[in-house]
Amino acid sequence: MAYKKTEHYDEKATTGLIKSYKDIIGLLGEDSEREGLLKTPERVAKAMQYMMQGYQLDAHAILNSAKFHEDVSEMIVVKDIEIYSMCEHHMLPFIGKAHVAYIPNGWITGLSKVARVVDVFARRLQVQERLTIQIKDAIKETLNPLGVAVVIEAQHLCMMMRGVQKQNSVTTTSAFDGEFQKNSTRSEFMKLITARLS
Repeated sequence: MAYKKTEHYDEKATTGLIKSYKDIIGLLGEDSEREGLLKTPERVAKAMQYMMQGYQLDAHAILNSAKFHEDVSEMIVVKDIEIYSMCEHHMLPFIGKAHVAYIPNGWITGLSKVARVVDVFARRLQVQERLTIQIKDAIKETLNPLGVAVVIEAQHLCMMMRGVQKQNSVTTTSAFDGEFQKNSTRSEFMKLITARLS
């Protein structure tokens, strides 16, 4: 049996976005009826819905779907989680990595759920500062851990492609709660996310 790719998009949203992107192409001075651009409005309409799917997802439900009682109180770190998000000021991507840690207080969650929570908030129109706090708050509210830490490092295309055009700048944001507000715990976390295993 041959492989068949299936995708599901909101029909009303797709129709509206196609019209809008067709108008945008024309306003930019291009011919939306040109062969190479004929299907571009539809492709972009679908791509935007995929990249903005976080609005339809619930971070708390994701964490609760794999929530387990465990008597563990050691730091759990999931680092180098890829982030692909869209700056809400210019609707250009920012790309980077999130490092997330928590100290359980009777409950843990599946490791993949931590990465999924990052995606829930990254797949929206965002600013990096808010994204960092939203990830921290979702884990705090759902698992009630002894502490949560989130650090995000990202490059913003709105700074690279336009404006100041600084190609090598990296923006780092952090949010710490509970035990991670202590210098010793925070230092341990920072060492773990910067360490490279040989």
